[in-house]
Amino acid sequence: MSAELRIERLRKVFATGKPAVDDVSFTVAAGEIVALLGPSGCGKTTTLRCVAGLEHPSDGVIRIGGAVVSAPAENVLVPPRQRNIGMVFQSYAVWPHMTVWQNVAYPLRRRGLGRAELEHRVGEALDLVGLAEYAQRSVVLLSGGQMQRVALARSVVYQPQLLLLDEPLSNLDANLRLRLRDDLRRIIKRTGVTALYVTHDQSEAVVLGDRIGVMREGKLLQLAPPTEIYNRPADLFVASFTGASNLLAGRVLDRDGEFGTVEAASGHRLVAWLPRGIAAGAAVKIAVRPENVQCGSHGEGQNQFSATVLAQRYEGAQTVYDLAALGGQLAVLELGTSARHAVGSTVAITLPPALCWAYADG
Repeated sequence: MSAELRIERLRKVFATGKPAVDDVSFTVAAGEIVALLGPSGCGKTTTLRCVAGLEHPSDGVIRIGGAVVSAPAENVLVPPRQRNIGMVFQSYAVWPHMTVWQNVAYPLRRRGLGRAELEHRVGEALDLVGLAEYAQRSVVLLSGGQMQRVALARSVVYQPQLLLLDEPLSNLDANLRLRLRDDLRRIIKRTGVTALYVTHDQSEAVVLGDRIGVMREGKLLQLAPPTEIYNRPADLFVASFTGASNLLAGRVLDRDGEFGTVEAASGHRLVAWLPRGIAAGAAVKIAVRPENVQCGSHGEGQNQFSATVLAQRYEGAQTVYDLAALGGQLAVLELGTSARHAVGSTVAITLPPALCWAYADG
């Protein structure tokens, strides 16, 4: 049975004195998948290890299914084996001297299940991950993706109330990672287990997570559904880390509700979405995703400008153009490998106001 995970003001400080996790609070509802996303060293794995009991928090409270499993102030620290959690690591962590069936059956044997129930549960778990036909095969004869499926089956076979996954796809090659990514969400959802998933890969987080939490330097900056993270990043770091690589300097001239008029370094004016707290006169960075810049003939609407093509790059199924515009430089992504805009030419561009975000500079 899945359980709610509640983390309240979690803090973890190592010997260096700098917090690895700094006042982090969030809740994962029963049956929900939350993906923690961020660069190396941001605190996402430390947060997960605190939930697992593999790290001892310096402060804060962790509850699983309503029960307190960690509260340093009250001297509460439930051992990992008593938290009823499953964990899938970055390394496959399978026992090489065992078959697939024996690996998956091991947690049930440790719990003393009867033979009939054990065989039933192992069979269900192997069916779930698509490895039933490999049951008697040695795990050392499996591919990396298959070994990770064994690890996943072993983690869910005893029906934990919480599943923790620490970058489980990062050791796989790119094509296999894409295939297993979609399967992983389906498998987790079929079990109904609550899951906390750690990754540095944005596309993984978007596909797997019902909500995504973006972390930086121990802080949780934003926790929201993927569409909100993508279309309304909370700050400049979240926007940049999730792909808004175009940054233009500007200054806010006025504000009207959620949007404002911003003067770019070139003197051109454009309309952009403004987070709360940014008022007229503020220096800002305007963030725009390359795929959101519309390149071609002008139509009706705001934020239409001219730009000069500086360079073009072919990237398989898409072409990327570097443009000089608005006193800065923009990357523009277009599907297709046929160059439509020659280097040195002038092109019309449109920046949709809802997809231009102006954040406080610095």
